[in-house]
Amino acid sequence: MWPCRRLILALEIGNLVAGYGPITVLNGVTFRAEAGEVSCIMGRNGVGKSTLLKCIMGLLPTTSGTIALKGVALQDLPAHEVPRRGIAYVPQGRCLFGPLTVAENLAVGGLVTGNDPARLDRILTLFPRLRERLAQVSSTLSGGEQQMLAIARALCLDPKVLLLDEPTEGLQPSMITLIQDAVLTLKRLGVAVVLVEQRVDAVLKLADKVTFMAGGRTAETVAVGGLRADADVFKTYVGV
Repeated sequence: MWPCRRLILALEIGNLVAGYGPITVLNGVTFRAEAGEVSCIMGRNGVGKSTLLKCIMGLLPTTSGTIALKGVALQDLPAHEVPRRGIAYVPQGRCLFGPLTVAENLAVGGLVTGNDPARLDRILTLFPRLRERLAQVSSTLSGGEQQMLAIARALCLDPKVLLLDEPTEGLQPSMITLIQDAVLTLKRLGVAVVLVEQRVDAVLKLADKVTFMAGGRTAETVAVGGLRADADVFKTYVGV
């Protein structure tokens, strides 16, 4: 697999303000993700979770605030430069190239970093089902297999930070388990995983800490250790 990273890498977001035209969605978000941790973002629909990920990737301009990877500012970079700095993104809905094969989707993912065969082999070891389907058109894969491919394509960037927007949404339990196992493997290998997730059981299994958002702000960050599914923070910020 990947060699473990020894440096402590952090994605740091400070007082971020952003939105769509005259509508402000993020109104002072502060957030930090460390290497070798799964940092979860939770909150009700519409609080800005997906908007935050788009801002990190440069897909949505910021009004003010900072986004930094290992102390290097990213908020003013064009979107195509952000992956080069070490951040990969798997959006909600996967956004695969449906007419292309599994192998072709992976090749597109590796364009920025040079399509290293050894890296691809490590990724296919993480997702062995994809190795069996390299010649298959991606639109014909099951939902779980498509999610695997979306994550695998992102990993072709060899990212320091991986952003996942509700990766288990709509998947059957066996596929959810495979995706969760892959996330835990990436954590052990030193990747900083930022996970937007609404499933409390998944958060308790995967996350080291949870940042709760409300009203476009970061309301509270808590360590997962000791949290239970019926904890008050889940009722307050997620409504379960």
